[in-house]
Amino acid sequence: MGFGNMFEAFSTDIGIDLGTCNTLVHVKGKGIVLSEPSVVAVERGTKRVVAVGKDAKKMLWKTPGDIIAIRPMRDGVIADFETTEKMIRYFIGKILPKRWFVKPRMVIGVPTCITEVEKRAVKESAEQAGAREVYLIEESLAAAIGANIPILEPAGHMVCDIGGGTTEISVISLGGMVVSNAIRIGGDEFDQAIIKHVRNVHNLIIGEQTAENVKITIGNASPEKKIEKMEVKGTDAITGLPRRLEMDSVEVREALEEPIDTVIEEIKRTLGQTPPELAADIVERGIVMTGGGSLLKGLPKLIAKETGVPVILAENPLLCVALGAGKFLDSPRDMGSKYFNLNK
Repeated sequence: MGFGNMFEAFSTDIGIDLGTCNTLVHVKGKGIVLSEPSVVAVERGTKRVVAVGKDAKKMLWKTPGDIIAIRPMRDGVIADFETTEKMIRYFIGKILPKRWFVKPRMVIGVPTCITEVEKRAVKESAEQAGAREVYLIEESLAAAIGANIPILEPAGHMVCDIGGGTTEISVISLGGMVVSNAIRIGGDEFDQAIIKHVRNVHNLIIGEQTAENVKITIGNASPEKKIEKMEVKGTDAITGLPRRLEMDSVEVREALEEPIDTVIEEIKRTLGQTPPELAADIVERGIVMTGGGSLLKGLPKLIAKETGVPVILAENPLLCVALGAGKFLDSPRDMGSKYFNLNK
Protein backbone atom coordinates (compact mmCIF):
# COMPACT_ATOMS: atom_id res chain seq x y z
CA MET A 1 0.00 0.00 0.00
CA GLY A 2 1.48 3.37 -1.09
CA PHE A 3 1.61 6.33 1.27
CA GLY A 4 -1.29 8.02 -0.59
CA ASN A 5 -3.43 4.87 -0.40
CA MET A 6 -2.65 4.48 3.29
CA PHE A 7 -3.84 8.06 3.79
CA GLU A 8 -7.08 7.18 1.99
CA ALA A 9 -7.60 4.05 4.10
CA PHE A 10 -7.39 5.90 7.42
CA SER A 11 -9.06 9.12 6.30
CA THR A 12 -12.65 9.94 7.16
CA ASP A 13 -14.78 11.34 4.34
CA ILE A 14 -17.30 13.91 5.51
CA GLY A 15 -20.13 15.56 3.57
CA ILE A 16 -21.49 18.79 5.04
CA ASP A 17 -24.63 20.76 4.31
CA LEU A 18 -23.59 24.07 5.89
CA GLY A 19 -27.04 25.61 5.97
CA THR A 20 -28.33 28.98 7.11
CA CYS A 21 -30.68 27.30 9.61
CA ASN A 22 -29.19 23.82 10.15
CA THR A 23 -25.89 22.04 9.60
CA LEU A 24 -26.01 18.37 8.63
CA VAL A 25 -23.00 16.06 8.54
CA HIS A 26 -22.69 12.78 6.61
CA VAL A 27 -19.83 10.39 7.42
CA LYS A 28 -18.88 7.72 4.90
CA GLY A 29 -20.14 4.32 6.02
CA LYS A 30 -22.28 5.80 8.83
CA GLY A 31 -24.80 8.04 7.03
CA ILE A 32 -26.12 11.28 8.58
CA VAL A 33 -24.51 11.50 12.02
CA LEU A 34 -25.36 15.07 12.98
CA SER A 35 -28.19 17.54 12.38
CA GLU A 36 -28.03 20.67 14.51
CA PRO A 37 -29.04 24.34 14.21
CA SER A 38 -26.34 26.63 12.76
CA VAL A 39 -26.15 28.73 15.92
CA VAL A 40 -23.24 29.58 18.25
CA ALA A 41 -23.56 31.29 21.64
CA VAL A 42 -20.46 33.28 22.64
CA GLU A 43 -19.40 35.46 25.54
CA ARG A 44 -19.50 39.12 24.58
CA GLY A 45 -16.00 40.63 24.54
CA THR A 46 -13.96 37.41 24.94
CA LYS A 47 -15.81 35.57 22.10
CA ARG A 48 -15.48 32.37 24.19
CA VAL A 49 -17.92 29.72 22.91
CA VAL A 50 -20.61 28.95 25.49
CA ALA A 51 -22.82 26.62 23.42
CA VAL A 52 -23.23 25.36 19.84
CA GLY A 53 -26.14 23.86 17.90
CA LYS A 54 -29.32 22.83 19.75
CA ASP A 55 -28.19 24.29 23.09
CA ALA A 56 -27.27 27.60 21.45
CA LYS A 57 -30.57 27.80 19.53
CA LYS A 58 -32.48 27.69 22.81
CA MET A 59 -30.57 30.85 23.76
CA LEU A 60 -31.42 32.80 20.57
CA TRP A 61 -33.08 36.13 21.47
CA LYS A 62 -33.18 35.05 25.15
CA THR A 63 -29.62 35.74 26.31
CA PRO A 64 -28.45 38.01 29.14
CA GLY A 65 -26.29 40.98 28.18
CA ASP A 66 -22.93 39.18 28.43
CA ILE A 67 -23.83 36.29 26.08
CA ILE A 68 -24.77 36.63 22.41
CA ALA A 69 -26.25 33.89 20.23
CA ILE A 70 -25.01 34.19 16.64
CA ARG A 71 -26.22 32.62 13.40
CA PRO A 72 -22.92 32.77 11.47
CA MET A 73 -24.56 31.80 8.14
CA ARG A 74 -26.80 34.23 6.25
CA ASP A 75 -28.43 33.50 2.88
CA GLY A 76 -26.39 30.30 2.60
CA VAL A 77 -23.05 32.07 2.97
CA ILE A 78 -20.67 32.87 5.82
CA ALA A 79 -21.55 36.12 7.58
CA ASP A 80 -19.13 35.55 10.48
CA PHE A 81 -15.93 33.73 9.49
CA GLU A 82 -14.47 33.18 12.97
CA THR A 83 -17.71 31.84 14.45
CA THR A 84 -18.33 29.53 11.45
CA GLU A 85 -14.88 28.00 11.93
CA LYS A 86 -15.59 27.41 15.65
CA MET A 87 -18.96 25.85 14.76
CA ILE A 88 -17.48 23.44 12.16
CA ARG A 89 -14.65 22.53 14.56
CA TYR A 90 -17.18 21.78 17.33
CA PHE A 91 -19.35 19.60 15.07
CA ILE A 92 -16.33 17.69 13.70
CA GLY A 93 -15.03 17.16 17.26
CA LYS A 94 -18.43 15.79 18.23
CA ILE A 95 -18.45 13.10 15.52
CA LEU A 96 -14.76 12.12 15.29
CA PRO A 97 -12.52 10.69 18.04
CA LYS A 98 -10.45 13.30 19.84
CA ARG A 99 -7.19 12.15 18.23
CA TRP A 100 -7.99 11.06 14.73
CA PHE A 101 -5.08 9.57 12.77
CA VAL A 102 -5.59 11.44 9.50
CA LYS A 103 -7.43 14.71 8.99
CA PRO A 104 -10.78 14.23 7.18
CA ARG A 105 -11.64 15.10 3.59
CA MET A 106 -14.70 17.33 3.40
CA VAL A 107 -17.25 17.98 0.68
CA ILE A 108 -19.38 21.05 1.40
CA GLY A 109 -22.58 22.01 -0.41
CA VAL A 110 -22.63 25.71 -1.41
CA PRO A 111 -25.26 27.82 -3.22
CA THR A 112 -24.53 28.52 -6.91
CA CYS A 113 -25.10 32.24 -6.34
CA ILE A 114 -22.09 32.70 -4.04
CA THR A 115 -19.03 34.69 -5.12
CA GLU A 116 -15.44 33.46 -5.40
CA VAL A 117 -14.63 35.38 -2.18
CA GLU A 118 -17.51 33.61 -0.36
CA LYS A 119 -16.34 30.23 -1.71
CA ARG A 120 -12.84 30.91 -0.42
CA ALA A 121 -14.28 31.77 3.01
CA VAL A 122 -16.09 28.40 3.16
CA LYS A 123 -12.93 26.50 2.18
CA GLU A 124 -10.73 28.39 4.63
CA SER A 125 -13.22 27.85 7.47
CA ALA A 126 -13.19 24.09 6.83
CA GLU A 127 -9.38 23.98 6.56
CA GLN A 128 -8.97 25.97 9.79
CA ALA A 129 -11.43 23.56 11.46
CA GLY A 130 -9.17 20.60 10.58
CA ALA A 131 -9.95 19.40 7.04
CA ARG A 132 -7.16 17.81 4.99
CA GLU A 133 -8.86 18.44 1.64
CA VAL A 134 -11.94 20.56 0.94
CA TYR A 135 -14.19 20.19 -2.11
CA LEU A 136 -17.14 22.45 -2.87
CA ILE A 137 -20.22 21.15 -4.67
CA GLU A 138 -23.24 23.16 -5.81
CA GLU A 139 -26.17 22.51 -3.50
CA SER A 140 -28.62 21.56 -6.24
CA LEU A 141 -26.14 19.04 -7.68
CA ALA A 142 -25.60 17.59 -4.20
CA ALA A 143 -29.38 17.57 -3.61
CA ALA A 144 -29.91 15.70 -6.91
CA ILE A 145 -27.33 13.05 -5.93
CA GLY A 146 -28.88 12.79 -2.44
CA ALA A 147 -32.37 12.40 -3.96
CA ASN A 148 -31.06 9.46 -6.06
CA ILE A 149 -31.70 11.22 -9.37
CA PRO A 150 -29.74 9.48 -12.17
CA ILE A 151 -27.90 12.68 -13.09
CA LEU A 152 -25.31 11.02 -15.35
CA GLU A 153 -27.80 9.94 -17.99
CA PRO A 154 -28.38 12.08 -21.11
CA ALA A 155 -31.75 13.42 -19.94
CA GLY A 156 -32.99 16.59 -18.28
CA HIS A 157 -33.71 16.61 -14.55
CA MET A 158 -34.93 19.68 -12.68
CA VAL A 159 -34.21 20.14 -8.97
CA CYS A 160 -35.68 22.90 -6.83
CA ASP A 161 -33.84 23.12 -3.49
CA ILE A 162 -35.45 25.52 -0.97
CA GLY A 163 -33.11 26.00 1.97
CA GLY A 164 -33.16 28.41 4.90
CA GLY A 165 -31.45 31.26 3.05
CA THR A 166 -31.54 30.41 -0.65
CA THR A 167 -33.67 28.71 -3.29
CA GLU A 168 -31.77 27.05 -6.09
CA ILE A 169 -33.39 25.76 -9.29
CA SER A 170 -31.20 23.74 -11.66
CA VAL A 171 -31.55 21.63 -14.76
CA ILE A 172 -29.01 18.80 -14.78
CA SER A 173 -28.04 16.51 -17.65
CA LEU A 174 -25.00 14.23 -18.13
CA GLY A 175 -23.82 15.14 -14.62
CA GLY A 176 -23.52 18.86 -15.39
CA MET A 177 -25.59 21.97 -14.76
CA VAL A 178 -27.29 23.08 -17.98
CA VAL A 179 -29.25 25.94 -16.40
CA SER A 180 -29.01 27.12 -12.81
CA ASN A 181 -30.64 30.04 -11.02
CA ALA A 182 -30.48 30.93 -7.35
CA ILE A 183 -32.28 33.57 -5.32
CA ARG A 184 -31.64 34.58 -1.74
CA ILE A 185 -35.13 33.62 -0.60
CA GLY A 186 -35.84 30.58 1.56
CA GLY A 187 -37.38 29.47 4.84
CA ASP A 188 -36.00 32.54 6.66
CA GLU A 189 -37.86 34.87 4.28
CA PHE A 190 -41.06 32.85 4.85
CA ASP A 191 -40.62 33.51 8.60
CA GLN A 192 -39.93 37.21 8.01
CA ALA A 193 -43.07 37.52 5.86
CA ILE A 194 -45.15 36.16 8.78
CA ILE A 195 -43.45 38.57 11.25
CA LYS A 196 -44.09 41.52 8.92
CA HIS A 197 -47.75 40.55 8.37
CA VAL A 198 -48.49 40.15 12.11
CA ARG A 199 -46.83 43.52 12.82
CA ASN A 200 -48.64 45.38 10.01
CA VAL A 201 -52.08 43.84 10.43
CA HIS A 202 -52.29 43.17 14.19
CA ASN A 203 -49.70 45.58 15.70
CA LEU A 204 -48.09 42.56 17.36
CA ILE A 205 -44.33 41.96 17.45
CA ILE A 206 -43.37 38.26 17.33
CA GLY A 207 -39.95 36.60 17.26
CA GLU A 208 -38.39 34.41 14.57
CA GLN A 209 -38.95 31.19 16.52
CA THR A 210 -42.66 32.00 16.92
CA ALA A 211 -42.96 32.77 13.20
CA GLU A 212 -41.17 29.51 12.31
CA ASN A 213 -43.55 27.61 14.59
CA VAL A 214 -46.57 29.24 12.87
CA LYS A 215 -45.13 28.30 9.44
CA ILE A 216 -44.54 24.67 10.43
CA THR A 217 -47.86 24.23 12.29
CA ILE A 218 -50.44 25.98 10.09
CA GLY A 219 -48.38 27.35 7.18
CA ASN A 220 -49.64 26.41 3.71
CA ALA A 221 -49.28 27.48 0.10
CA SER A 222 -52.55 26.10 -1.35
CA PRO A 223 -56.10 26.55 -0.05
CA GLU A 224 -57.12 23.66 2.22
CA LYS A 225 -60.66 22.44 2.95
CA LYS A 226 -59.96 22.52 6.69
CA ILE A 227 -58.97 25.87 8.18
CA GLU A 228 -56.45 25.40 11.00
CA LYS A 229 -55.94 27.85 13.88
CA MET A 230 -53.28 28.50 16.49
CA GLU A 231 -52.53 30.96 19.27
CA VAL A 232 -49.58 33.32 18.87
CA LYS A 233 -47.96 35.29 21.71
CA GLY A 234 -45.93 38.45 21.32
CA THR A 235 -45.54 42.09 22.35
CA ASP A 236 -48.14 44.74 21.55
CA ALA A 237 -46.42 47.32 19.29
CA ILE A 238 -48.39 50.19 20.85
CA THR A 239 -48.59 49.39 24.58
CA GLY A 240 -45.40 47.31 24.81
CA LEU A 241 -47.31 44.72 26.85
CA PRO A 242 -47.50 40.95 26.16
CA ARG A 243 -50.55 39.93 24.10
CA ARG A 244 -52.09 36.81 22.55
CA LEU A 245 -53.56 36.48 19.07
CA GLU A 246 -55.35 33.69 17.23
CA MET A 247 -54.24 33.16 13.63
CA ASP A 248 -55.68 30.84 11.00
CA SER A 249 -54.13 29.08 8.01
CA VAL A 250 -55.86 31.40 5.48
CA GLU A 251 -54.12 34.44 6.97
CA VAL A 252 -50.75 32.66 7.05
CA ARG A 253 -51.15 31.73 3.37
CA GLU A 254 -51.78 35.41 2.54
CA ALA A 255 -48.68 36.40 4.53
CA LEU A 256 -46.52 33.89 2.59
CA GLU A 257 -47.87 34.86 -0.83
CA GLU A 258 -45.07 37.27 -1.80
CA PRO A 259 -41.99 35.05 -1.16
CA ILE A 260 -43.79 32.00 -2.62
CA ASP A 261 -44.68 33.93 -5.79
CA THR A 262 -41.00 34.95 -6.15
CA VAL A 263 -39.93 31.27 -5.94
CA ILE A 264 -42.57 30.23 -8.53
CA GLU A 265 -41.51 33.03 -10.91
CA GLU A 266 -37.89 31.84 -10.66
CA ILE A 267 -38.96 28.24 -11.47
CA LYS A 268 -40.88 29.52 -14.53
CA ARG A 269 -37.87 31.59 -15.61
CA THR A 270 -35.59 28.53 -15.34
CA LEU A 271 -38.04 26.43 -17.36
CA GLY A 272 -38.06 29.20 -19.98
CA GLN A 273 -34.23 29.04 -20.24
CA THR A 274 -34.19 25.22 -20.60
CA PRO A 275 -33.41 23.79 -24.08
CA PRO A 276 -36.57 22.23 -25.65
CA GLU A 277 -35.33 18.61 -25.59
CA LEU A 278 -34.50 18.82 -21.88
CA ALA A 279 -37.77 20.66 -21.16
CA ALA A 280 -39.60 17.71 -22.73
CA ASP A 281 -37.80 15.36 -20.30
CA ILE A 282 -38.76 17.56 -17.34
CA VAL A 283 -42.46 17.59 -18.34
CA GLU A 284 -42.29 13.78 -18.38
CA ARG A 285 -40.18 13.27 -15.23
CA GLY A 286 -41.32 16.23 -13.15
CA ILE A 287 -39.56 18.74 -10.89
CA VAL A 288 -37.93 17.19 -7.81
CA MET A 289 -38.19 19.34 -4.67
CA THR A 290 -35.65 19.20 -1.85
CA GLY A 291 -34.72 21.32 1.19
CA GLY A 292 -36.67 22.22 4.31
CA GLY A 293 -38.73 24.92 2.56
CA SER A 294 -40.25 22.32 0.22
CA LEU A 295 -42.02 20.81 3.26
CA LEU A 296 -44.41 23.79 3.42
CA LYS A 297 -47.88 22.27 3.08
CA GLY A 298 -49.36 22.53 -0.41
CA LEU A 299 -46.24 24.04 -2.02
CA PRO A 300 -45.51 21.17 -4.45
CA LYS A 301 -49.21 21.19 -5.44
CA LEU A 302 -49.17 24.96 -6.10
CA ILE A 303 -45.96 24.78 -8.17
CA ALA A 304 -47.42 21.95 -10.27
CA LYS A 305 -50.59 24.00 -10.86
CA GLU A 306 -48.68 27.19 -11.79
CA THR A 307 -46.13 25.52 -14.11
CA GLY A 308 -48.17 22.66 -15.57
CA VAL A 309 -45.27 20.32 -14.72
CA PRO A 310 -45.58 17.38 -12.25
CA VAL A 311 -43.79 18.02 -8.94
CA ILE A 312 -42.26 15.27 -6.78
CA LEU A 313 -41.15 15.79 -3.18
CA ALA A 314 -37.86 13.97 -2.52
CA GLU A 315 -37.92 11.15 0.03
CA ASN A 316 -35.83 13.00 2.65
CA PRO A 317 -35.93 16.66 1.54
CA LEU A 318 -33.99 17.94 4.56
CA LEU A 319 -31.16 15.40 4.15
CA CYS A 320 -30.60 15.50 0.37
CA VAL A 321 -27.71 18.01 0.22
CA ALA A 322 -25.76 16.32 3.05
CA LEU A 323 -26.39 12.84 1.57
CA GLY A 324 -25.29 14.02 -1.89
CA ALA A 325 -22.15 15.71 -0.54
CA GLY A 326 -21.34 12.49 1.34
CA LYS A 327 -21.92 10.28 -1.69
CA PHE A 328 -19.71 12.41 -3.92
CA LEU A 329 -16.44 10.98 -2.60
CA ASP A 330 -17.72 7.44 -3.19
CA SER A 331 -17.61 8.13 -6.93
CA PRO A 332 -14.43 7.25 -8.83
CA ARG A 333 -11.97 10.16 -8.88
CA ASP A 334 -11.90 10.44 -12.70
CA MET A 335 -15.72 10.57 -12.75
CA GLY A 336 -15.62 13.22 -10.03
CA SER A 337 -13.26 15.48 -11.95
CA LYS A 338 -15.18 14.97 -15.18
CA TYR A 339 -18.73 15.48 -13.98
CA PHE A 340 -18.73 17.69 -10.91
CA ASN A 341 -17.93 21.34 -10.81
CA LEU A 342 -15.73 21.18 -7.73
CA ASN A 343 -12.99 23.59 -6.80
CA LYS A 344 -10.06 22.05 -5.02
